[in-house]
Amino acid sequence: MEFRSTPTLVILMLVAVFVTLALSLSVGPASVWAGSPKNGQLHLTKECHEYTGLAGSFCTFTSSNLSEITAGSRVYYDQVPGIPAGLLDSNVVLDAFTGNRAVGRCTLDLATFLGLCTFSDGTGDFTGFEARVDVDCRPHGSPCTWDGTYRFRPQPPR
Repeated sequence: MEFRSTPTLVILMLVAVFVTLALSLSVGPASVWAGSPKNGQLHLTKECHEYTGLAGSFCTFTSSNLSEITAGSRVYYDQVPGIPAGLLDSNVVLDAFTGNRAVGRCTLDLATFLGLCTFSDGTGDFTGFEARVDVDCRPHGSPCTWDGTYRFRPQPPR
């Protein structure tokens, strides 16, 4: 009887090793993808002395608490202000250079100079980037502040 239980024990041990190995291989890359996202508060200042109001105009960030958005990074506006009336409502590209870009949309009330920008994804360092920021450009012509939250969604392995 002991002779028969030894092969059974060996087979059970081999099955246990196989299952453990299979699970560790399948969980490895998935655990990177399922990891907690990088997130937090976002505080930016930008100035717009080069902004002309034409499509393709930009403002330049002068300060940032997020390392991916360095001073000198720009936000480009696709649409001209006033369409719809009283608003700047534009697709935007946040360009931190060397292929690091985030895409989003900004809306600014031209009477109050208060608004909202949201970002939904990006390339390079901005892959998986999401943000929602309140915009304050009062008084008009002064540096604008962007204050809100951001996160980087974990990405699946490629």
